[in-house]
Amino acid sequence: MAKDFSRMEDSNRSTNPSIHEMSSPTRRLLLRGGLGGVAAGLLGGLGGCASLGLGTASAGRGIGFASVPMRAVDQVVVPAGYTASVLYRWGDPVGATAGQPAFRLDAGNTAAEQALQAGMHHDGIHYFPLGSGADGSARGLLAMNHEYVDDGLLHADGMKTWSAEKVAKSIAAHGVSVVEVQRQGAAWSVVSPSRYARRITAATPMALTGPAAGHALMRTAADPAGRTVLGTLNNCGHGATPWGTYLTCEENFVNYFEGPEQPDAHQKRWGLKKGNGAAYRWHEHEERFDASRHPNEFNRFGWVVEIDPADPTSTPIKRTALGRAAHEGAALALTADGRAVVYMGEDARFEYLYKFVSRDAMKPGGAAANRELLDHGTLFVARFDADGRGEWLPLVHGQGPLTAAQGFADQGEVLIKARQASDRLGATKMDRPEWTAVDPLSKEVYCTLTNNSSRGSNNQPAVDAANPRANNTMGHIIRWKEDGDLDARRFAWNHFVLAGDATLARADARGDIRGDAFGSPDGLWIDPRGTMWIQTDVSTSTLGKGDYANLPNNQMLACDPTQGEIRRFLLGPAGCEVTGVVMTPDLRTMFVNIQHPGESPSERSDPADPMKLSRWPDGAGRPRSATVVIRKDDGGVIGS
Repeated sequence: MAKDFSRMEDSNRSTNPSIHEMSSPTRRLLLRGGLGGVAAGLLGGLGGCASLGLGTASAGRGIGFASVPMRAVDQVVVPAGYTASVLYRWGDPVGATAGQPAFRLDAGNTAAEQALQAGMHHDGIHYFPLGSGADGSARGLLAMNHEYVDDGLLHADGMKTWSAEKVAKSIAAHGVSVVEVQRQGAAWSVVSPSRYARRITAATPMALTGPAAGHALMRTAADPAGRTVLGTLNNCGHGATPWGTYLTCEENFVNYFEGPEQPDAHQKRWGLKKGNGAAYRWHEHEERFDASRHPNEFNRFGWVVEIDPADPTSTPIKRTALGRAAHEGAALALTADGRAVVYMGEDARFEYLYKFVSRDAMKPGGAAANRELLDHGTLFVARFDADGRGEWLPLVHGQGPLTAAQGFADQGEVLIKARQASDRLGATKMDRPEWTAVDPLSKEVYCTLTNNSSRGSNNQPAVDAANPRANNTMGHIIRWKEDGDLDARRFAWNHFVLAGDATLARADARGDIRGDAFGSPDGLWIDPRGTMWIQTDVSTSTLGKGDYANLPNNQMLACDPTQGEIRRFLLGPAGCEVTGVVMTPDLRTMFVNIQHPGESPSERSDPADPMKLSRWPDGAGRPRSATVVIRKDDGGVIGS
C-alpha cells in the first residue's frame, strides 16, 4: 500500500455510529470485563482456533520449514533449503522488443525509456500459465502492479528541480507490467522479446464501463462522453479471474490531485483538499490533476481495472459496477452456479469492506466470452454485528436511504459515492481493511486489517466487536463464512488472529498469535493447497520502534488456517514492504514482490545519498523494488 504522503486515512468521517456505539450490551461488557472476555464470549476463542464449524481437514496444508529468525538485515532471507533470486527490478526492460533501454544507475533514464521499463514499487502480482501441465509451470505471464514512486530515487536530483519531463517519467513509472517469464532448469528469466510484454501506465487509455460510465460526474472537457480515461495509478492489491484476466486496484488516488480552495461535501468525504497535489506535483504540468480546473477527473480514479494479459492490444477497462474506493485488492471466487463474487477492502481508517456479486454466470470461452460479466451485478458493504453475525447491505439506488432525495440521483452516483452510500447504510467502520482471500477448500473468507492508531481516540469511532483494540498499532485478520453460497446476504464471523508481540507490556499490542510475532498484516493469499501466506507492511518510521521494537524488518509468514500456527518464511531487506505473492500451478516456484527497499522514515529518499539505508538488490546505484523468485533446493513444493 502507499505510504503516509499518499494515503486517505484522514479523510472526512461520516457520523454513523460504529457497532460499539450502537450495541449497548457490548458496550457494557467492554467497560465491565475488558476486550478479551467479550471477544472470547462472542467468538469462542481467537488465535486461529475459533472454528466457524466447517470441520475442514488439515491434510496437505501443513507447513514443513524451519522458521526464519527475526533480525535486521538488508537482504531477502528464506528458510534453510530454499533459494531466493531477483527476477525483475524497477528499470529492467519489459521485453516488448529487443534492444530496449537498460536501467541507468544514476537515474538518468528518460520518461520515454521508463515507459518501456519496469515501474517503481512493485505490489500485487499474478502468474498466468502459458500451456498446460508441466509446461504451464515453466512458462507464463506475470502481471504486476507498480503502486507509486519515490521521486528521490526516480530523478537524479529528486524534486529539487521540477519539469514536465519529470512528471512524465513519474507517470510512466506507475501502473502495471506484463512480462513473459520462463524456467530453464531451476533458473527463471524474463523473455525478451515477447509478444505479450507490455507496460500500462498512468497515461494509457482505458475504457469506463458499467453503471457509472458516461455519468455526468465522469464527464470532462477532454472526454465529454465520460467513457475514456487516461491511466491507472496507485495500483496496490490485485485479483485474477478464472477467465484469465488481471484485476488491478486503484488505491490512494486522492493525493495525485490538487484540491480547490473550498472543496464541496463530496470532495471532502474523499479527502480532497488544497495542498494534496504537493505529494507528486503532477498538476503543475498535467492540468487534469488540478481539481479546481477539472473537478470530475478525480471521480475517474478509485476503480478496479480489468486487463487481459494475453492480448497486448486490448484496452484496460475500469469496472464501475464494483464501486469506487481506495481499493486494496479484489479476491474473486465463483458461486456454485458460476457467478463471480469479488471481495474488496478499502485501505483507509474507518472505511469499509465490500462484496460484488455478478448477475450472470461465467461462460466458457475465456476473456472474450466474459467481457461484460463484471459490468452487471450488485455491490454490497459489510456490517459486522456484535453477536458474531453479519449482513451484506446492498448499495442499490432506490433502496433504503439511497434515493435522489438523499443525494443519490441514480445507480451511477451511488457507485461513485460508495463511501457516502455506505455511511448512510450504517456499515461497520473498519481498521483499514486491506487484502482479502477466499480459502479454496473451506470457502471461508479472510481480510487483513493492517492497523488503526486512531481507533478509540478523541472524536473518533470507539472500539467495537470487529475492531476490538484501541490504538490498534498491530492490526488483525478477520474471517467469515457465508450462510450458504458466496452470494449470501448473511454470514458468521470471528477473528482469525490479533497481530502483536506477546513480550510487550501494552496489553492491546500483545495479540494472540500462535507462533512468530508480526504486526500490520497487509498482503494475503491462500494457495490452492490451502496454506495461508501473510505479508506485513510496517511503516519505515515505525520499524524497530515502540510496539515494533522487536520487529526491525517486514516479513512474510505461512499458516495452516485449520491449525492456527503462524511461522515466519521470509524477511525482506531494510526499509521494504513485502507485498504480492503467487506460485506456479505446480506450487514449486513462488514469486514475491519487494517494495521500496531502503525507504527512509520520511518516505522519500535523499537523492544525494540514495543508498543510505539499503543497497538491495544490486549493491550499487540505488535500491530498486523487485520481483523475487523462490525455489526449494530439492525442487519440492514451497512450504512443505
